[in-house]
Amino acid sequence: MKAIVLAAGRGERMRPLSDRTPKPLLVVHGKPLVVWHLEALAASGVREVVVNTAWLEQQIVDALGDGARFSLRIHYSMEGRDHGGALETAGGIAKALPLLGDTFWVVSADVYAPGFRFSASAFDDFVASGRLARLWLVPNPHFHPRGDFGLGADGLGLADTTGPDGQRWTYANVALMRAEMFSAIAPGTKAPLAPLLYAGMRERRIGVGVWRGAWANVGTPEQLAELNDFTPSPASGQGPG
Repeated sequence: MKAIVLAAGRGERMRPLSDRTPKPLLVVHGKPLVVWHLEALAASGVREVVVNTAWLEQQIVDALGDGARFSLRIHYSMEGRDHGGALETAGGIAKALPLLGDTFWVVSADVYAPGFRFSASAFDDFVASGRLARLWLVPNPHFHPRGDFGLGADGLGLADTTGPDGQRWTYANVALMRAEMFSAIAPGTKAPLAPLLYAGMRERRIGVGVWRGAWANVGTPEQLAELNDFTPSPASGQGPG
């Protein structure tokens, strides 16, 4: 198993904290956000991780190093150095594909999901499925009440409708993905992820599941402070945001 941790964003809503510190290095419960993911990936059996960077990227490289202390080998896909700035999510993944291979975990560095495990069985099931991606969804947080995708009775994501439960769910920014989904994106091109996900769902090639453990999208200084005041149990449901 390999993984990419998405850490290139500017973090505009996190200003002024992100003016001098990349958002992935902001601390939650004693550890930088990105470190929570690196430790979980290593504990799940992942040994190679790509971290993509852009804003204040050398700080991330200096903080994480080669990954040895996490029992990982970390590769860096430096979008700031190579392209002058972040390439957005799909563009960043497309640039990193030579380091990732055919199938890989994807997780955003600015979400907090301390109980999530990047399991080998989920990885193997996904490889066998032939699908383009498998996304984890969470109940809609208060700042995103309309959600992103429906959940079909067959476990497939729905781009345009709700599922039998009559609701849409929010993408947790944790997924398994296949390189095929990014084949049309030239390396170094800016490209968002959402259009690829919607297209893949309309082709019935993206599976989804629900994560009900602790989860928070850490987007603003207020959300960061609230999260640090909150003590979640990993299996107790969503975090405060």
